Amino acid sequence: MKKILLTIFAFSTAVSVNAQCTELFISEYVEGSGNDKAIEIYNPTNASINLSGYRLERFSNGAATSTAGGVTNLTGTIAAHDVFVIVNGQTTGTTNSPACSPALQAMSDQLDGAYPAPTYFNGNDALVLFKNSSIVDIFGMTGDAAMTTAVSWSDAFPYDGSAGKWWTLNHTLIRKPAVTTGVTVNPSPEFIVTTEWDSLPKDTWTELGKHVCTCGTLGVNELANNTSLVIYPNPTDNSFFNISSSEPIETAEVYNVMGQQVVFQKGNNYSKNLILETTFLSKGFYSVKVLFQNKKTATVKLSIQ
Repeated sequence: MKKILLTIFAFSTAVSVNAQCTELFISEYVEGSGNDKAIEIYNPTNASINLSGYRLERFSNGAATSTAGGVTNLTGTIAAHDVFVIVNGQTTGTTNSPACSPALQAMSDQLDGAYPAPTYFNGNDALVLFKNSSIVDIFGMTGDAAMTTAVSWSDAFPYDGSAGKWWTLNHTLIRKPAVTTGVTVNPSPEFIVTTEWDSLPKDTWTELGKHVCTCGTLGVNELANNTSLVIYPNPTDNSFFNISSSEPIETAEVYNVMGQQVVFQKGNNYSKNLILETTFLSKGFYSVKVLFQNKKTATVKLSIQ
């Protein structure tokens, strides 16, 4: 995990329970070598969702329709706070259209169909997740005339690949943890990819099959509506991080990816702020569980780089 993150977490991670968390959304986008393409869909709700009626459509080169881009009907079920991974299904190929990597296909819940199925996307293709006739989420921008000739959306104005760094080409993108609902109205006047997405290098699949979201880690039923929590800096540089809350903090615990508690610290009387040292922790991902004096809890992901 060392150094693979470009912007996996914002400088500070703010948590609030005013999350929508009511409908599926696209949580990861893999645009890798050849036909190594995948889309991950996250269920932010507290119940399993049957995928009958859901479909993924590709709007080729930012087109206004998916006629040339392919449609895939989804099958199966997504458990509460779990993900569903769709991977390009090509198993044989040519120099110009190679087979998708078997290792990536092994991570799928559903292999996509033949060309022009949605997982033949490139950096200038928009993807739309539908539930029956309703738009559930949009990646990119449909009807974007710039994508007729551009190869990618980028991170600088005018966000059409003509300035800044290309993001939707040769990258893995992960939805920011604070995003709790899909984009249901086509972006206008442009798609600004950095608003809701973080970037990983090309052919990075380490986060595929799981997703960090405040819907799944916050404990919405445990916190009062006016409670907030901020952890910063996040990522931290292996020295310390701050916790700031709207409620007095009783304790803070840090857990590694194995679920082992590696830090425990009590709050300072009725203080709403706490500083935790991390110099002895290895680089990687951690969970920070905060217990407030009102006995409510919240859990936030922490990255140490």
